[in-house]
Amino acid sequence: MHAKTDSEVTSLDASSPARSPRRQVYYVQSPSRDSHDGEKTTTSFHSTPVLSPVGSPPHSHSSLGRHSRESSTSRFSGSLKPGSRKISPNDGSRDGHRKGQKPWKECDVIEEEGLLEDEERQKGVPRRCYVLAFVLGFFVLFSIFSLILWGASKPMKPTITMKSITFEQFKIQAGSDSTGVATDMISVNSTVKFTYRNTGTFFGVHVSSIPLDLYYSDLNIASGILKKFYQRRKSQRLVTVTVMGDQIPMYGSGAAMSSSTGTTTVPVHLTLNFVIRSKAYVLGKLVKPKFYNNIQCSVTYDPKKLNAATSLAKSCTYD
Repeated sequence: MHAKTDSEVTSLDASSPARSPRRQVYYVQSPSRDSHDGEKTTTSFHSTPVLSPVGSPPHSHSSLGRHSRESSTSRFSGSLKPGSRKISPNDGSRDGHRKGQKPWKECDVIEEEGLLEDEERQKGVPRRCYVLAFVLGFFVLFSIFSLILWGASKPMKPTITMKSITFEQFKIQAGSDSTGVATDMISVNSTVKFTYRNTGTFFGVHVSSIPLDLYYSDLNIASGILKKFYQRRKSQRLVTVTVMGDQIPMYGSGAAMSSSTGTTTVPVHLTLNFVIRSKAYVLGKLVKPKFYNNIQCSVTYDPKKLNAATSLAKSCTYD
């Protein structure tokens, strides 16, 4: 320390606060680097003296104090090991700071970044969920709508009403089959009429091409083809089909019907059988109900009514 004149000492005493005692030299105490929370360690002192307020300007006292606190804090914070717990500067019971020191403000950058990431994640997930929910909801609603249409269209089965059958030819004569076997041969030419009505209120139907078969006992003696057509909703039409057979071998089945003139003189009981298949495209190919009408009629050929229509109104069954 340099010697001071009486004037300098007097001026320093006048400028320094009265409550601050005069000290020549003081030391800063800091914990050792190996210190942990809750453990007592040997305190190390720095031997480097800090200038006393006597040898420094009046404003240097506060700056030196602040500098010493910052250096002490930096040394203390740097001594933390990876396994040690972080001590908050505001914890007055552990850091040994003087009372009246302003608490440090902790930085919340990491926490704010985490909140931003959570917000972005929350914003991204609902969008994908909305798209998925919309797609699933669309398919569910569409499926329900399709089932409703299918259920509503199923009872609207087309109705068939048989009208009549007319025989233009019914002839039996001797002959032989393709192998040369001698047998009676039958030739039939007839016309069948019936009404097809589409009962659907909001769809049309497509009728497939089907055969109409005329049987004597179990022998098919005549056939006809119903050509396919389209029937509009809530409409009907009269369908005419030609059912005929030419030189069908009977192999002894027609002995009761044969005569010397080639025409039978007794009534002949026949059976007309066919199935009408209808299809409706209610919602494209997704909703496509199908309908089947099985018709079976008992027909009696009367030689006296050749070329005359025979009613089938009470002779048919519908399934």
